[in-house]
Amino acid sequence: MPTLADVAQRAGVSTATVSCCLNTPDRVGAPTRARVLAAVHELGYAPNFSARALMARRTNTIGVVIPTMENAIFARGVQAFQEELVRHGYTLLIASSGYEEALEAEQIRTLVTRGADALLLIGYHRAPEIYEFVARRGVPLLVAWACDPALDPPAIGFDNAAAMAALARHALGLGHRRLGMISAPAAANDRARGRIAGVRRAMDDAGLSPEALSVVETPYGIDSGADAFRQIVTTAPETTLVLCGNDVLALGALRAAKATGMQVPCDVSVTGFDDIDIALLAEPALTTVHVPHREMGRRAADLLLARLRGDDVPRTTALTTHLCLRASLGPPRGMKASVP
Repeated sequence: MPTLADVAQRAGVSTATVSCCLNTPDRVGAPTRARVLAAVHELGYAPNFSARALMARRTNTIGVVIPTMENAIFARGVQAFQEELVRHGYTLLIASSGYEEALEAEQIRTLVTRGADALLLIGYHRAPEIYEFVARRGVPLLVAWACDPALDPPAIGFDNAAAMAALARHALGLGHRRLGMISAPAAANDRARGRIAGVRRAMDDAGLSPEALSVVETPYGIDSGADAFRQIVTTAPETTLVLCGNDVLALGALRAAKATGMQVPCDVSVTGFDDIDIALLAEPALTTVHVPHREMGRRAADLLLARLRGDDVPRTTALTTHLCLRASLGPPRGMKASVP
């Protein structure tokens, strides 16, 4: 394997000049830089990454653990996160936990022990010892897709409960009183818990019993969303609105409604959450909550890189969601809208 000394000899410069050219090229004159890079190319030289990382105590890698790669919920945010990291010379290491707490904990430990300079995690829910492990290693950590100033880990995201409550209040203003909800399993998912709580909060504010909400928890997926929708309309046929914890579940609900001969929104309204691209292609177009995925990913990268530089950064960064009102939501049959 060619060494730094080999490159220096071929280019007719010192090893210090070669190192400077590779690490801070702007500090080297153009003719010298051209000779060094030509020598690198001719010899096929590659820097010893492990040695450089050991000396710098940095690997220039950032780890992220997402719950799933099977749908587009996290794709936009992680893509923007990676694009911003690349602009600053960092590489992304990504793992998927499949919504399994034990697997996520193992992946976090592995990323840290293999030298990730910082971590991006989704949501707050995980065992305290995981946060303690990361803190002991001195690895900056940022939570995304959620934002609660009352909780300790630094975060960038949005208030899941408030976002879903806004959608539920709008639907209640249309006259809906019999509500069902399809949610991801909530026990280990603080985003899902927040969205359920948001619907119940809106019902309570409207003078309805929050306990009257018919909730079916199911893994994210179109087929599971369809099965959950059939369960709701079978056990609670008076339901006029089915709110879904994300757009993928809502697409399954729309498909099941069509298969059972129900018209959306005349017989039942369906809503989602996230505003992924396919929400506009659904039939009818899906009413949902828009989440600023790309902004969240880009700013998450900026915040983690700032922390690595030692800059002061806000502990929580709250982003704004908004309703995307489309054809899948309307007033219950026989009622006129009366949105305040």
